[in-house]
Amino acid sequence: MQRKGANTNDKLNHRMNEWMRGRNGADALANAAVWVAVLLCIINFFAQASWLWWLAIAALAYSWWRMTSRQIQARTRENEIFLRHTGRLRPWLQDFSAAWREARMYKHLKCPHCGQRVRAPRKKGKVRVSCPKCHTKFDARS
Repeated sequence: MQRKGANTNDKLNHRMNEWMRGRNGADALANAAVWVAVLLCIINFFAQASWLWWLAIAALAYSWWRMTSRQIQARTRENEIFLRHTGRLRPWLQDFSAAWREARMYKHLKCPHCGQRVRAPRKKGKVRVSCPKCHTKFDARS
């Protein structure tokens, strides 16, 4: 026997899915705006500055606007620019301890031919590195 509340939740989920069809949805930039709003709310809890509260509301409004926008191509381009500019910072924000271990164990190099990021083990002296993208071999100090 099905409960009345479960049927209501199914209808609500169906309506929400129909409403979101053709809209951008949550992407990395919208999620970052939500996290900025949360961080500003936490800082405002201690600082008691009304302008921080308004900035947090603006960040939440921007996030909601991005998620509900029907201009998917424009939002996708903006998100790609955001991802490109935060590329090296993202691993540190997602998992700080794993990024720290990675930085201690490997040296990150750039392929002189194609620009691909390549990692080499640290403390091995002079090593010959092969690029996984263009297969160029080059010497580097680790």
